[in-house]
Amino acid sequence: MNTNLNLASEKLGNYLSKTQARIATAESCTGGWLAECITEIAGSSAWFDRGFITYSNASKIDMLNVQSKAIEKFGAVSAEVASEMTQGTLQNSLADYAISITGVAGPTGGSAEKPVGTVYIAWQKRFQPAQVTLKYFSGSRQEIRRQAVYTALNLIPFKDK
Repeated sequence: MNTNLNLASEKLGNYLSKTQARIATAESCTGGWLAECITEIAGSSAWFDRGFITYSNASKIDMLNVQSKAIEKFGAVSAEVASEMTQGTLQNSLADYAISITGVAGPTGGSAEKPVGTVYIAWQKRFQPAQVTLKYFSGSRQEIRRQAVYTALNLIPFKDK
């Protein structure tokens, strides 16, 4: 694992361990990379509850209760869907916190409105509203996905910096 990803995962793990909180993930364009980074840390079974890889729209609907109306109206790559993904993650887990990532990693699939590199990252603490961040990354598919994971690990406002 990349050192920067490892360090960010360790910081998150230290916070969750210290506060005895658990986290769960929901990933689309990153395909489980966020969960892999988190579970790479020794002892993560104490604070990582589960991860959902919801690459297809059907899986977002079936596993995370994302409303098909939200996907139809805003698209799978949207703040609304990212927010619903974290809500669904919390509804379907024992976690205290949820992180979701949905985006266009490329090299195809982008549009003028949502070009390749468009990524929404949401995080939510149970019983609080989701917070969503929009990022535009550049580079190859792998580079976009890595930047999304790194950003997700570092945007979470509840962890020690």
